Amino acid sequence: MRKLFLLFFTLPCLAHAAPYLPKDGNAVIEQLPRRADAAQGELRSLRAQLSQKPQDLALATSLAQRYIGLSRSETDPRYLGYAQAALAPWWRQAAPPVPVRLLRATILQSTHHFGDALQDLDAVIAQDSANAQAWLTRATVLTVQGDYDKATASCARLSGLTTQLVTVTCLANVAGVTGRAAKSEQLLNLTLERSSGTAPELEHWALSLLAEMAARRGESKLAETRFRQALAQQPRDSYLLGAYSDFLLDQQRAPEVITLLKDQQRIDALLLRQALAMQAVSGQEAPLKAATAELAARFNAAMQRGDTVHQREQARFALYLQRDIPGALLLAQKNWVIQKEAADMRIVLEAAVAARDRGAAQPVLAWIKTNHVEDVALQALVTKAGAL
Repeated sequence: MRKLFLLFFTLPCLAHAAPYLPKDGNAVIEQLPRRADAAQGELRSLRAQLSQKPQDLALATSLAQRYIGLSRSETDPRYLGYAQAALAPWWRQAAPPVPVRLLRATILQSTHHFGDALQDLDAVIAQDSANAQAWLTRATVLTVQGDYDKATASCARLSGLTTQLVTVTCLANVAGVTGRAAKSEQLLNLTLERSSGTAPELEHWALSLLAEMAARRGESKLAETRFRQALAQQPRDSYLLGAYSDFLLDQQRAPEVITLLKDQQRIDALLLRQALAMQAVSGQEAPLKAATAELAARFNAAMQRGDTVHQREQARFALYLQRDIPGALLLAQKNWVIQKEAADMRIVLEAAVAARDRGAAQPVLAWIKTNHVEDVALQALVTKAGAL
C-alpha cells in the first residue's frame, strides 16, 4: 500500500492572488517567514544542497514536494513557482521520470492546466498502474471537468492501493454532484468515524467535504458543526475559508465573514468574499470601496496575463460588485467551458437570471437535470431560470 504523499495538494484551491501595488508606503505588503523558523531552515538547507547538485532527482523532488505543501498551507502561490524551479532540469522534458511527472501534473492541476495535467497523469499510470496518487489526482481533475464516469472509475482504482477513507472520500466527491449525495455522505461519515488514527490531512479532507455536502443538502446546523471542526484542524486552509464564507453569506451572516477573513486579503477569492460581506453590512463603505478597487486591479492584471484561473471569481465580482451583468455572464460562460463544479453552475445561473437570459442558463439547466445534481441553492436558481 503506497503512501499518498501529495494527497492534500490535489484538493481544490481558490484562485491565487495577482501582484498588486500598495497604496501607501507604510502598508505591510507581506509577513515574511522568520529565518529562525525550523521549516524555513530546512528549506534553505535543501535549496543549498540542490544548487550544488541540481540534477539530484531525489533531492529536487523532495524540495518540490515541500514547496507544493507550503503553497497550500501558507496560501501562497509563489511556492508553486519555487517547486517548478526545483524541477527545472526535467520540467520541459516530454517524458521526465515518474516522480517529476507526477509533481508536474500536480502543479499543472493547481494552475488549472487540466489537459496537460491529465496527459502527465495518464503517462504515469501507463508506467505505474499502482500509483495511487496519480489515480487520485486524475479523479480530482476529471471531477472538476465534469467527466464523472471516468472520475468514478479512477476513484475505484484506489481500492487496494490506499486506505478505505481515501477511496470513499474520492467516490463521495463525485457522488455528491451526481444524484447520490445522501447515501455517499452517510457512507463517508461512517468511514471517517471508523478510521481512527488516520493522517490529519486525510481526516481534514473528508470532514471538509462532509461540511460542503451537508450545506448543499440544506442541513445548515450539521454543516456549521463540520465547518467549524475542519477549521479547528486547518484554520489557514484557503479553500475551506472560502467554502465556509459562502455558507455564512448564504445564511445572511455577513459580519462573521468580515471577522473570519480579516487577515486574508492577499488571496483574491477571500478578498472577494470579504467585499461581498462588506456590501451587506452598513458602515463598511470605505473598506468596501478600497477592496473593490483592489480586486479590479488584480483581475485586470490576471486578464492581461491571460490567466483564466480567476474567471469564476471574476464573474462573481462583475455581477455583484461592479453590477456588470453582461460582463459577468460572459466570464461565467467562459469558465463553464473549463470547469463544472457546483460553484461554476451557480454563477452561470445567477448571471443568466440577472440578465433574464434563459438561453444562457440552458446548458447548465440541462447539466443539472442530466446529472441529477443535488444542491438547494442551485435548485432555487433552476426555479428562477425556469420562470424567465
